Amino acid sequence: MTETGVAILQVENVRKEFAPAEEDGVAVTAIDGVDLAVEKGQFVAITGASGSGKSTLLHLLGGITRPSSGAVRLEGVDLATLGDEALAVLRRRRIGFVFQRYNLLPELSLVENVALPLVLDGVGNAAAEKRAHAALERVGMGHRAGHRPDALSGGEQQRGAIARALVTAPAIVLADEPTGALDSANSRRVIELFRDLVEREGQTVVLVTHDPAIAAGAPRVVRMRDGRVESDSLAPAAAPSSSGAAPR
Repeated sequence: MTETGVAILQVENVRKEFAPAEEDGVAVTAIDGVDLAVEKGQFVAITGASGSGKSTLLHLLGGITRPSSGAVRLEGVDLATLGDEALAVLRRRRIGFVFQRYNLLPELSLVENVALPLVLDGVGNAAAEKRAHAALERVGMGHRAGHRPDALSGGEQQRGAIARALVTAPAIVLADEPTGALDSANSRRVIELFRDLVEREGQTVVLVTHDPAIAAGAPRVVRMRDGRVESDSLAPAAAPSSSGAAPR
């Protein structure tokens, strides 16, 4: 288990405003003075109703969106101080992203999809595929490495997308509604996978979900409302209940 107690991600009084859509409109405050610290090796779920600011906050954490004010620090680096190129490199090497849609390239095999971030970063094909195979084994998908995405179920594709997020050995994995396109059985399997990565390997994971049952799978739940943190609580992790077809 990785040492805990070390804040790998720090958010300090962050605000995010979006310009009005029309000239006479009013600016929208999506994030309003959020403070948040995530320790190394934590699994944190951010939840809230639609429009609460949870996805905007995740985009700020990942450097996809820059804050209007305040600071987001990853491993002590203030993302706002980085130029576009340096920020792109940090995102590619230190942050693993998982989205609701798997974003796997249909013409590539699963192992080629997982290896792609390494290849784009200059790693040779053979070394990249070796690391991609190892990442797929970590998520229980080694036996499907040679298949293309259209031969995989939704749950398998999402596990492949998680392997792709892990292949660069990121400091943190950010997951935006990763179970949104899955049935409840596969949703449970994805949450259990994240928990296992945290508990067994010390991976740091921050997950956004609108579903309280999914959020309950994380030991720490941050609830957003109107762009602010409404509550931040630690609780025993409980996997979301299962129903529907068994995962493939």
